[in-house]
Amino acid sequence: MKRIFIGLLLAGTLLGCTKDMTDSDRFGGSDYQGNDVDLRIKDFIWKGLNSWYLWQGDVDDLDDHRFGKTPSVTGNAQYKAFLDRHSDKEAFFYGLLNNYPTTDRFSFITDNYSELEDTFKGISMSAGMDFALVVIPNNDRVFGLVRYVVPNSGAADANIKRGTVFTRVNGTVLTKSNYTRLLQNNNTSMTLGLAKIEGTRGKYSLVETEETVTLTRSRFVENPILIHKVIEQGGKKIGYLMYNAFVSDFDVQLNNVFGEFKSQGIDELVLDLRYNGGGSVSSAIYLSSMITGQFNGQVFSKEQWNKKLQPIVEQQGSSINYFTNEIKGEGSRKIATINSLNLERVYILTTKSTASASELVINSLKAYINVVQIGTITTGKDKASITIYDYTDANNKVKNPAHKWAMQPLVLKMVNAKDEGNYTNGLTPTIPLEEDVKNMGTLGDTNEPLLARALQSITGTTRRTTRSVAEPALPLQEISHSKAGLLGYNEMYK
Repeated sequence: MKRIFIGLLLAGTLLGCTKDMTDSDRFGGSDYQGNDVDLRIKDFIWKGLNSWYLWQGDVDDLDDHRFGKTPSVTGNAQYKAFLDRHSDKEAFFYGLLNNYPTTDRFSFITDNYSELEDTFKGISMSAGMDFALVVIPNNDRVFGLVRYVVPNSGAADANIKRGTVFTRVNGTVLTKSNYTRLLQNNNTSMTLGLAKIEGTRGKYSLVETEETVTLTRSRFVENPILIHKVIEQGGKKIGYLMYNAFVSDFDVQLNNVFGEFKSQGIDELVLDLRYNGGGSVSSAIYLSSMITGQFNGQVFSKEQWNKKLQPIVEQQGSSINYFTNEIKGEGSRKIATINSLNLERVYILTTKSTASASELVINSLKAYINVVQIGTITTGKDKASITIYDYTDANNKVKNPAHKWAMQPLVLKMVNAKDEGNYTNGLTPTIPLEEDVKNMGTLGDTNEPLLARALQSITGTTRRTTRSVAEPALPLQEISHSKAGLLGYNEMYK
């Protein structure tokens, strides 16, 4: 796999230029040396977006000639006046984006890049419980639906299970206007008021109970490899992997799982990405190379940058990502040989929460093997971002100690080896099947509806489940989820 010309860390850090780039091509931060920190941050924002933003050419205020000459806080009065007109730095950033949040749904800025860096490592303030916030159509009542619980977490200790329903947080009933404040914060504990859904299909009601559970939240590292096992059914050995985020710190562990699959001689693989919001592009390449192996050195994906950067990227041979047989660390140092399965088909489970790097895997593999997608349509994020810091040195290593602002703008679009992409409306499943709050099942169990449907397709047999997999699910409208407030979620980053 080629290193991108700008020398990006896998976690999204912008290191800067290579020796092939001229000083005029390099962006590392504001060149303003005065004492006005807010002014420097706004200068950093404009110059970063002007250099890297995917839609730079489509935004009038980011045009190279917008201010007549090279923008400089000290040497260009027109440019400085433009910056001074914007007092709110967040509003300034989002105002420079391309039709946010319609065309550009995912670029963001933060005043605390340490929190963002933690997210890229799988670290967050959490009780170890992933949940969706949903409503039943034609019913405004908001409730939380637990999708999975991480072992050895606060939620696991409190005996929270998949399918648990809650309607209150610290005694306050959840609504569309307050769920963010109640759930997306850094409080160390919260008490959930539990509920249940009763009724028959078409006539459901949300019934609150008197039961409550108190959860302890802490800085928690979530291993994205939640479940891996081998299922023997219908004369087949079927690997099952539930993988919940593309976190590069767990690449070797992921490779070890595939080593186990390989040693047990699995015939088929069910890859569960239904709650995977994405992450590292490199991890996506590694996973895809583990599933296959027969395409080593061939094109995995192609990158489309803005009009200023695309010629440079192509000239330096960094616009294409390749399948690989090695996991590499910093400085292209080999860490491990990839355990590849050489499969010609893979079954992938998806929901609306399947996004970015997960979609990249699906779309890129489709150019080479049969991808059977089971579940519901995905998020629709075919673009990647990088983290841009306000560096103070020419080598782009020293972050400005005066502030902790950083940007995560979309900078490139991905297509597969056949130039197929453009899935902003999501990837449509081969076999549509919704999750049912009335029958969530146990993840990894052969009777869990989505996994059962995959096994049915693999073996050609129908197994009895607690609900017929053909029966329509209780329709739900997801309005948010537990990771929505995390910086970097739904990101695909270089």
